Amino acid sequence: MHPATAKWYDRSDYVFIEFCVEDSKDVKVNFEKSKFGFSCLAGTDDIKHSNEFDLFEAIDQNESKHRRTDRSVLCCLRKAESGKAWPRLTKGKEKLNWLSVDFNNWKDWEDDSDEELSNFDRFSEVRMMNNMGGEDELPDLDGADDEESADSDDESKF
Repeated sequence: MHPATAKWYDRSDYVFIEFCVEDSKDVKVNFEKSKFGFSCLAGTDDIKHSNEFDLFEAIDQNESKHRRTDRSVLCCLRKAESGKAWPRLTKGKEKLNWLSVDFNNWKDWEDDSDEELSNFDRFSEVRMMNNMGGEDELPDLDGADDEESADSDDESKF
């Protein structure tokens, strides 16, 4: 059994945790007031992942939820005390090698007044749409190294 790799970020009303597990099944998420648990089987080899830790602060387990995609499981934890920043996800200060900060989504939320739950819904919808499209929808970059495309801007300079 291995802990799943995860990234987290903080917002004024919610804490988000994304477990990076592909092709997950038998996903179990346990929201308790001051404890969090996650487990699943992932990949073609059905590797068992399990993560459990004490949270930095209390959450509202009834208002917390999760969404599974083919590439990850995103958990949205509703803070019991809104507007209070979490400097870390866990109660203890020890470094967990499977957990990192999601700097792509981290921001100073103290100045932000957006509805965070709608951000969670939008984020989940975008991820689901991206997963539905598959790899065929990526832009064609094969011609990026061609000399003609590299010189196309030069003519307009003079």
